[in-house]
Amino acid sequence: MIPLRDDNPTRTRPIVTYVILALCAIVFLWQLALGPGGNEAAVYALGFIPAVVFGGVDLPEQLVWVPTPLTIFTSMFLHGGLLHLAGNMLYLWIFADNIEDRLGRGRFVLFYALCGIAAALAQAIPDLDSRIPMIGASGAISGVLGAYVILFPRARVLVAIPVFIVLYTLRLPAIWVLGVWFLGQLLSSVAMSSAGAGIAFRAHIGGFVAGVLLVTFFTRSRRG
Repeated sequence: MIPLRDDNPTRTRPIVTYVILALCAIVFLWQLALGPGGNEAAVYALGFIPAVVFGGVDLPEQLVWVPTPLTIFTSMFLHGGLLHLAGNMLYLWIFADNIEDRLGRGRFVLFYALCGIAAALAQAIPDLDSRIPMIGASGAISGVLGAYVILFPRARVLVAIPVFIVLYTLRLPAIWVLGVWFLGQLLSSVAMSSAGAGIAFRAHIGGFVAGVLLVTFFTRSRRG
C-alpha cells in the first residue's frame, strides 16, 4: 500500500517541511559526491552508533567529525540509497504539512527532533553494544505519522495497491493506512533481527509511539 497524497488542506505554507526535504536531498547528493569510500566514512562519522554513544567505544580519530551526542541529529539527514530517501521523503511530503500547520513551525521543529531522538533510543537501548550506524529520517517521520493518526484519523488518503503488475488506487481513512503501516513495522520487528534486515524497525515503532504521545501535549500547549 503506497500513499500518494491526502485530501487534507493546510492553512499555512509548510516551510519547515520544505527545509527538511531540501536538506535531506542536499545531504544525499553530497553523499553521492563523496564516492563509496567517502560515503561509508560519512555514515560512520555522522550516523548514530549505540556502542559509541553509550558503550564507550571510540571511533578512529579521522571519523570524529562532530561531537558524539550530535550524531543523534546528524544521522536524521543521511540515507542509505535512493529508495531509502525517496520512501522517507514521500511520507514526509504527504503527512508532515498538516502536522506543521497544526503545531506551528517552532513547535513542529521540536516535535520532529524529539520523535527522532525517541526513535533512535528505541532502536539502541535493547542493544547498546551495537556498532551498526543508524541513519535516515524514518524515525522522526514515524513520529509525524503517529501524530497524524491522532489529529486526522478520518482524513482520506489516496493509496496505490499493487496487484501483480497493475496498480489499483483507493481513498482510505488515514487511520487504516497508517494503522496497516504500523502493524507492518511491528510484525517486521518480531520477524527479523536488527542485524539481518538492515532496517531499524524498532526505531519506526518508537518514533510512531512518541508521536502519538507527544502530539497531545504539543497541541494542548499551543491552545494554552
